[in-house]
Amino acid sequence: MVIFAGQGDARRSMALLWRSASPQGTRAAPGPKPGLDVDTIVAAGIAVADEQGMAALSMRAVGAWLGRTAMALYTYVPSKSELVDLMHDRVLAELPTAYDTAPGWRTAIADWAEDTWAFYLRHPWVLQVSQARPVLGPGEYTQLETVVRIMQGAGLDPLRTRRVIAVLFQFVRGMTRIAAERRQAAPETGVSDEEWWAERTALLTEVAPDFAERFPALAALESHATAAAADGVRDELADTTPYLEREAREAFQVGLELILAGIAPADRPDPDNPAQATPGTR
Repeated sequence: MVIFAGQGDARRSMALLWRSASPQGTRAAPGPKPGLDVDTIVAAGIAVADEQGMAALSMRAVGAWLGRTAMALYTYVPSKSELVDLMHDRVLAELPTAYDTAPGWRTAIADWAEDTWAFYLRHPWVLQVSQARPVLGPGEYTQLETVVRIMQGAGLDPLRTRRVIAVLFQFVRGMTRIAAERRQAAPETGVSDEEWWAERTALLTEVAPDFAERFPALAALESHATAAAADGVRDELADTTPYLEREAREAFQVGLELILAGIAPADRPDPDNPAQATPGTR
């Protein structure tokens, strides 16, 4: 399920995001149940999405969460499209905005990536909001500003900085999506990972008895993976995280290391890498 941001009325959405104006309905209207406002509705939308998933989000569901009708919400938020924009931008405010760059920009970016990984796992529905058309709200820009400030320490030119930041954002989103989907698979399908893999592995052996001969490199890799999986089962008492999720986590850490190692400009030493520093540069 992919949701594109910015499908509502552009002027209303931007005004609500930035509170640069007071569009009709941003103030609570008098009535027997006072206190309803945009912030309350957005918070309820986030709660619904966190608990039930984005597929369950609707103005009716948010109204029910608040003990109101869907019609009562439209005075404050025009439609679900604007609500999604507001929810996405609001929840980004959970992310830290300041990182210690004294140990180097790489350490700060790694800390940001870890925080963002944890954020997406808390709110997996955010991953369903496409980045093809950004929300363009203050929360989104604050997150971007934070990463740009960190990356200033890498000494990249502006164009390369933009490209590197795009890679970092999409890498973290992509890897966290895998972990989030692995968490969701069992409860949504009613079949555990262990059952799913056991059944299909047995069938693969049956329908492709010459698998190892046809795919020798994969077979060799799989033998190591099977051994690692066995170790994961033995470690389960010490680590309650399911093996497949831990595998995604380890891939995330390795991938981040590879990206950070390749960011430094090719035409001069990396200031965060002592091995590349030339005499007199430190």
